Amino acid sequence: MTTSDRARDSPHRELLRGLYEEAVAAAHPSRCLPPHLPAPPASGRMIVLAAGKAAGSMAHVTEAFYRDRIGRGRIAGIAVARHGYGVPLDTLKMIEAGHPVPDQAGIEATGEVMALAASASAEDFVLVLLSGGGSANWIAPAGALTLAEKQGITRALLRSGAPIGDINCVRKHLSRIKGGRLARLAAPARLLTLAISDVPGNDPSAIASGPTVPDPTTLADACTVLQRRGIPLSASAEAILSDPAMESPKPGDLVFAQAEYRVIATPADSLASAAARARGEGYEVLDLGADVEGEACDVAVAHARLALDLARAGRRAVILSGGELTVTIRGRGRGGPNQEYALALALALDGAHGIAAVAGDTDGTDGGGGSAGDPAGAFIDATTLARAKALGRDVAAFLADNDSTGFFEALGDLLRPGPTRTNVNDLRAIVIEPGQE
Repeated sequence: MTTSDRARDSPHRELLRGLYEEAVAAAHPSRCLPPHLPAPPASGRMIVLAAGKAAGSMAHVTEAFYRDRIGRGRIAGIAVARHGYGVPLDTLKMIEAGHPVPDQAGIEATGEVMALAASASAEDFVLVLLSGGGSANWIAPAGALTLAEKQGITRALLRSGAPIGDINCVRKHLSRIKGGRLARLAAPARLLTLAISDVPGNDPSAIASGPTVPDPTTLADACTVLQRRGIPLSASAEAILSDPAMESPKPGDLVFAQAEYRVIATPADSLASAAARARGEGYEVLDLGADVEGEACDVAVAHARLALDLARAGRRAVILSGGELTVTIRGRGRGGPNQEYALALALALDGAHGIAAVAGDTDGTDGGGGSAGDPAGAFIDATTLARAKALGRDVAAFLADNDSTGFFEALGDLLRPGPTRTNVNDLRAIVIEPGQE
């Protein structure tokens, strides 16, 4: 058996994969959604509107729940998920659209969603199912803004390394559905939003850009983000952001009088499930929190120092963290924050014995070209650098080119679960086994 084979078949690899899978399972709609589904309306329609990477799986669970209670005739709705994340539905309509950059399919689907919401009467019940990715899937440019212009702004924000909160602030102020505007369309119907959170702090106004809740950010905030990142605007975008009439609805607006919001799964829930699994395997757990943010390489260096300190202290432990890291793109390679974190972590650990790690996005894909088959992240261990050297791979050069996918692909160390149809951001786990050679 080669060194590469031993790495892929090691007990650490099995444990790390199990921790990732447990985090995903804790946030899957089949587990977290049923306890929160409300009783159907006495006479009107149950209108289901779903968006995000979990939209298909949330819609599947929901239509099965209501089909036996009120029949197909009183259920209507549309689920919009990332390309490759749809599931077959019986009653509701399933549409796949672009992510992270929106596309024409998203434009058309969002038009249908908005029309259905606007048709709701006081007798209807509007159930909104949100998950990470909903900001790109529900796309309705405001004013004279074109899809191409919205795509260009989104790409520029992503390449700038802007945190997701800043990106969503801009999205909300260039949209006709985000930032509370869907609630305005659905009023006066009763509205309940059930959300799987992918944002630090589980802020409802940030999950899928808050289409059903008051927006605390302003047009001025959006302008500040764009100016700080040096992103130029078209004349149509400038017209929207300078028009007070385009401001989003704020707390206290009557459009939210019949609106309720509930977060049903969080990154912390998934991290807790992974921690319980690690403790069950006999490891001490250091939970760094579910809201870790920062440049992937910088966070990796800090986590490597902590892992090395634990190893020197002889502590058998697992370091867990969640959140969403960023990468400021300077090269031309393929990758994403989790793979870049793993590559920087391997470099910082410098082949230290008894330490292995996985970093993966719980949605099943990490950056990449937007394909549902993109990797979710990568594994590293004490043999990573030696195996790379044997293949003539320069770690620093791959980092400089942002080509973490190319690096780990050659080693066979990519994490490829495929679409998980949920999303609570990243799961990073570092296993420390003192004294192991």
